[in-house]
Amino acid sequence: MWKNQEHDYLKTVNGEREIDLHSSVAKLLVEFIGTHKEGLLFQTKAGKPLHQSNVLRRPLHPVLEAIGQPKAGAHAFRRFRNTYLRNSMSCPDGVLKFWMGHGANGMSDLYDRVREDQAFRKEVAEKIGVGFDVPAQLNPIEPKIESTVAEEVLVSA
Repeated sequence: MWKNQEHDYLKTVNGEREIDLHSSVAKLLVEFIGTHKEGLLFQTKAGKPLHQSNVLRRPLHPVLEAIGQPKAGAHAFRRFRNTYLRNSMSCPDGVLKFWMGHGANGMSDLYDRVREDQAFRKEVAEKIGVGFDVPAQLNPIEPKIESTVAEEVLVSA
């Protein structure tokens, strides 16, 4: 999706890859998906693409403000993940590059077959974790409900 339009191509070849999730995140995603079989996974109530501002201005920015963190956008999640993986002593470089969608820097990257070794990547994903406590169940923040940001932070913690 780009600017509320569906496209039949990805930005790069590395954009198409398997995503290896920690079991706690996979469990939440399965719970969120439920019986959903068609259409967009993340969409508005009208079935249209969820615009980035729906996530940023409504739940994310108020929560960041409530916990004393600067405003950040969607790319902050990618930067956090990259930093967490780089600082983890047990994340192999090839796995990090694969997960981040980075291209090859040299011949040894071209020879690395981590792309085909899903069992190894899943083992690494379980060992490394996600870098924060994952809630046991989803508690979505409904923007239409009158509540304070502090209450929402406590509910999702």
